[in-house]
Amino acid sequence: MEYILIFISAIFVNNIVLAQFLGICPFLGVSKKIDTSLGMSAAVAFVMTLATIVTYLVQKFVLDPNGLGYLQTIAFILVIASLVQMVEIILKKVSPSLYQALGIFLPLITTNCAVLGVAILVIQKDFNLLQSVVYAFSTAIGFGLAMTVFAGMREQLELSKVPKGMQGMAIVLVSAGLLSLAFMGFSGVDGGLRTLFGLD
Repeated sequence: MEYILIFISAIFVNNIVLAQFLGICPFLGVSKKIDTSLGMSAAVAFVMTLATIVTYLVQKFVLDPNGLGYLQTIAFILVIASLVQMVEIILKKVSPSLYQALGIFLPLITTNCAVLGVAILVIQKDFNLLQSVVYAFSTAIGFGLAMTVFAGMREQLELSKVPKGMQGMAIVLVSAGLLSLAFMGFSGVDGGLRTLFGLD
């Protein structure tokens, strides 16, 4: 039951983009079309899950035993950057078609603060490895959901008559704010489920 709550909470209640405001750059930059946002979401899901596993192991077996916890941020950034490069090289050799599909999005993930944010959050929340993987994957799904819904909104805006003063980034930011407000409707769901199932 704990894993289901982590899953629901990460997707809807504490959405990484709309509630915690991490990963805003790709959210605003790559969300013009639904197909590109789906590609970015798939790449983020893959890298975020893999990066969380590796950074968790680095924290528990390298940093903590040697008293190097203060190097967490630098170590995680290096791990994520090298992991993205390694994934890019492996995909190029093993699956050129998948590399072509994700190719343009993979370098963008290196600078996506949501990946680093999740890696640090699982340590702060004191999750075990399985909980960390569930949280990372759920967060990636939440990121993908927010991006895809927002891309749909932006595609619809292209067909709408927007007042001249609101055109461009102004209407995009207003739309993002409205989507964030819509997701605020889910706040309290995880607390209600915890009470319902007696996990408090």
